[in-house]
Amino acid sequence: MSARTIVVAGAGIGGLTAALALAARGFRVEVFDKAETLAETGAGIQLSPNATRVLIGLGLRERLLPAVVAPEAVVIRTANGAVIGRLPLGAAAAARFGAPYWIVHRGDLQAALLGAVHDHGDIALALGTAVDAFAARAEGVTVHALRNGRRTETKGRLLVGADGLWSTLRPLVGARDAPMFAHRTAWRALVPADGVDAEFRAPVVNLWLGRGRHLVHYPVKGGAMINIVAIAADRAPSEGWSTAADPEEVSARFAGTGWAPPARDLLALPTQWLKWPLYDRAPLRRWGAGPVTLLGDAAHPMLPFLAQGAAMAIEDAAVLAAALGASKDPAVGLRRYEALRAPRTRAVWRAARRNDAVYHASGPAAAVRNMAMRAVDLMGGLTGRYDWIYGWRAE
Repeated sequence: MSARTIVVAGAGIGGLTAALALAARGFRVEVFDKAETLAETGAGIQLSPNATRVLIGLGLRERLLPAVVAPEAVVIRTANGAVIGRLPLGAAAAARFGAPYWIVHRGDLQAALLGAVHDHGDIALALGTAVDAFAARAEGVTVHALRNGRRTETKGRLLVGADGLWSTLRPLVGARDAPMFAHRTAWRALVPADGVDAEFRAPVVNLWLGRGRHLVHYPVKGGAMINIVAIAADRAPSEGWSTAADPEEVSARFAGTGWAPPARDLLALPTQWLKWPLYDRAPLRRWGAGPVTLLGDAAHPMLPFLAQGAAMAIEDAAVLAAALGASKDPAVGLRRYEALRAPRTRAVWRAARRNDAVYHASGPAAAVRNMAMRAVDLMGGLTGRYDWIYGWRAE
């Protein structure tokens, strides 16, 4: 294996984007993932301009365009349907930030990334390969994995752990903390767009805020399907990361709590739901050591209340590739990457946690929130509040 070979553990959004970004800088990349197949499953993802700028820069625009929707706005409502804010997107966001805001199904994003990876001569993808240990060497790292029941060793210059929330590599770089259950669960479903009201087929991200729960829905699959996410308090996490849920679970949590009929009607449509318990972890002081670092949820899992989890992994990939491309010493490049990313991801993690309280407020706190949002909206200030996120560039 050449001195410019980098091993990436994990073929999720962060790992695949990292592979493409690193290969674009002239590195050879070996991507390992424990899954035997990468199924095109999951839910919708919001890709704000800070993420789409990176993806477009990697040549993915044409692969993604047939599947994405460019929303005109985020419309924020209270549970009873009163609009309290509108964040303009569409052409306004593209002009302001120099990149579009897209909504897409996770499976479609993964398929675009996989297609680009398979087409790149300097990227190799090995499935059914679980990285579970490594040994630092003077000239790089030896990566140990289990493949088809057999132990394997792969030598590379660097190892990037992009293996998600339940990362195997994270504790191996000294982080012993466990994921923190947020006492909230997300129920996710897809329904055909032609079965919902015309208002909800429009290219808009709809956000409903209620006491202790909220609802998000928007079109995906080029507008053919509606992605629905219902989030509510939960005492304990379900077993497994993504499990089937009875529609009664969702209707019980959104019934009799002041929710407007259009919201309840939408929640009654899906016959199948999947549930995800929500977790995050406190920001790390150290992401890696020597020839090893972390990326995406392995480094900084965050709550979804700012729609930035995937975007942060995509940003990580761009900064990692740039830092390594600019450094003669790979280990110095890794530390530079970590130093650049830690403050940014920490700030977004904190903002997502603040939104947990804002979204789920009740009583006087909710009334203050609603008045504040209306006031900011009237002054045209909602867009400006996201400049620090959406305006980010890797340079």
